[in-house]
Amino acid sequence: MTWPQADVKLASSRFWIQTDPRMSPRLKKLIGTLVIFIWLPVYILFAWAIGLHVLPSANGVTAFLYYALAGTLWIIPIGLMLPWMYRDASRN
Repeated sequence: MTWPQADVKLASSRFWIQTDPRMSPRLKKLIGTLVIFIWLPVYILFAWAIGLHVLPSANGVTAFLYYALAGTLWIIPIGLMLPWMYRDASRN
């Protein structure tokens, strides 16, 4: 391959990199939905296993704290993912 051909190939690869479309909103929502459907059962099983070990010997305050934390901690990863799912593809 001669130098001009290599330059054309490099320029065309730059062109494709620059015009490569970002992830579509539809694909982002699909990925986010799949992550949610995988995350929730995993979290439920994890919280259930922790609860089986902690709650039988726990007093009322410990049980209350466990239920308060287990009932709200699942939303943190989903809350961090939702802005990504709904972010406009044209924004940086």
